[in-house]
Amino acid sequence: MVTPEPARSPAPTPAAAGQYAARFDEALRPGPWGWVGVAAFAGALGVSLYPVDLTLALVVAALALAAGVALLVRTTPHVRVTGDELHAGAAHVPLALLREPRALTGPDLRHALGPGLDARAHVCLRGWIRSAVRVELADPQDPTPYWIVSTRRPDELVAALHAR
Repeated sequence: MVTPEPARSPAPTPAAAGQYAARFDEALRPGPWGWVGVAAFAGALGVSLYPVDLTLALVVAALALAAGVALLVRTTPHVRVTGDELHAGAAHVPLALLREPRALTGPDLRHALGPGLDARAHVCLRGWIRSAVRVELADPQDPTPYWIVSTRRPDELVAALHAR
């Protein structure tokens, strides 16, 4: 006689368990001018090869455009607050070690990245993004005093860091 298998509840997914559910997630992709620059570069390659052969010019332009778009997408860092960590590009730090997050824009950001920058700081910066968040690092084992992370939504990132 075959006994029925007891009903099992589905295993919790990482997002359901709260381990990987992102409270903040942003891709630091280039702005419109970055994409226009890739297209212009591909077009310039095609135009330069036009006197040689039209087919060659079109193929090279298409390949350059595809490669440029792939390069921009592949090298785009992500800023995430997931579980108990802040991720900025390839680097990550536990939220328990972070203190005093604050948004930086305009003159505050220019000062923080210029004369106020500590050479030991970790910086995840994209020049086309005009705002960032500075967060102090409270780890006696780590010589890094703070992180500065580019973001288009600094207030949301600060709120996500406060909502531990």
